[in-house]
Amino acid sequence: MESPSPVRILTVCTGNICRSPVAERLLQAGLDQVLPGGFEVRSAGTRAMVGDPVQPLSAGIIRTFGGTADGFAARQLTGKILRKVDLVLTMTSAHRGEVLQLDASLLKRTFTIREFARMLDVLEEREGHAGEGQGTEPGQAGLLNGEKLAANTKLWRKLPARAASVRHLALAPEAADNDVVDPYRRSPEYYHQMEDELAPSIISILRFARLNAPS
Repeated sequence: MESPSPVRILTVCTGNICRSPVAERLLQAGLDQVLPGGFEVRSAGTRAMVGDPVQPLSAGIIRTFGGTADGFAARQLTGKILRKVDLVLTMTSAHRGEVLQLDASLLKRTFTIREFARMLDVLEEREGHAGEGQGTEPGQAGLLNGEKLAANTKLWRKLPARAASVRHLALAPEAADNDVVDPYRRSPEYYHQMEDELAPSIISILRFARLNAPS
C-alpha cells in the first residue's frame, strides 16, 4: 500500500534566514513529537539569500526551543515549491500577497502565522478538544500508523476552511499584530521581539495538533 502523504506546511518570510527558518524548524520538531512522519515543514523566502544558513541569533532561538538549525540553506520561493503545499504560513500580510501573486489558487490555504494561530485558538474554544481527528469514534482506538497518517492528513487538509470560518472571531486589534518583525541586520532586541511574536503562534499550532491527533 502506498504510504499516506504527510501534511505539507510552508513558512515564508523575505530572506529565509531569520523568521521562516525559526517557524519551520520549531514546527517540525514539535509536530514530529505529535505524529512522527505526519508533517513535512519547509520554508522559503520571497527574496531569499539563497544558500545561506540560518542567522546566528535565529539559530540560537531554534536551539533554545529544542530544534536544530543544522543543514539549513535558504531557498527562493517559487510556484513549483507552492504546488503541493497544504498550508502556507507567512510572517507578514505582505508575504501572503506575494505568495498569492505566484499562485492565486492558494488563497484559502495561506495565512499569516499569527492570524492562523488565533483562528486555531478560537476553534479550540468553540469545539473543545474532541475534534474530528481525536479518534474518539468506535473502532478508531486501534488505528494502524498508516491510518493515523491518513486521518491526520485529512484533518489538516480540511483545517484551512475551518479556520477561515472563524476569521471574524480572530481579528487582530491592529493590522501590525498579524505580522512578525524582521530582525535582519538589526540589534538583538529585534530578535527577542521576533521570538515574542512567533513563539505563542507556534505553541498554539502545536497544541492544536496534539489535541486533535488521531489516537
